[in-house]
Amino acid sequence: MTGLDDVDRELIGLLRDDARMPVSALAKKLKVARGTVQNRMARLEREGVIVGYSVRLKPQAEGQRIRALTTVAVEGNQASEVLRSLRGHPNVFALHTTNGRWDLVAELRADTLEDFDRVLSSIRLIEGIAQTETSLLLSTHKL
Repeated sequence: MTGLDDVDRELIGLLRDDARMPVSALAKKLKVARGTVQNRMARLEREGVIVGYSVRLKPQAEGQRIRALTTVAVEGNQASEVLRSLRGHPNVFALHTTNGRWDLVAELRADTLEDFDRVLSSIRLIEGIAQTETSLLLSTHKL
């Protein structure tokens, strides 16, 4: 996020906390005019800094209750093929490239442990995946 000033960054932070906060409340917290907030939001959207607004649910409210992080080691230069396969997988909620021992981190979700076992089995069969390690997420302390 280059080219952003302190007001832009603070505005983005407030929207991350509550994307439904009224413009008037944002302006008050930022100590700027309402029109300034509206113009900045419009600019940030137009420039693709803000790409959308969403709803965050408590993990207990979501249908898929089993959540885990799976780290993935990719064979050779097959990262783009593995990423493409994982992007299309319905149980992959988020996907990140990383450095270090693991090449990718995937957040997986499933309804039951049996479903989760099937998800892991299908992911391990993807060509180009050399190794995986999975940790179940037990509790969430901050969203």
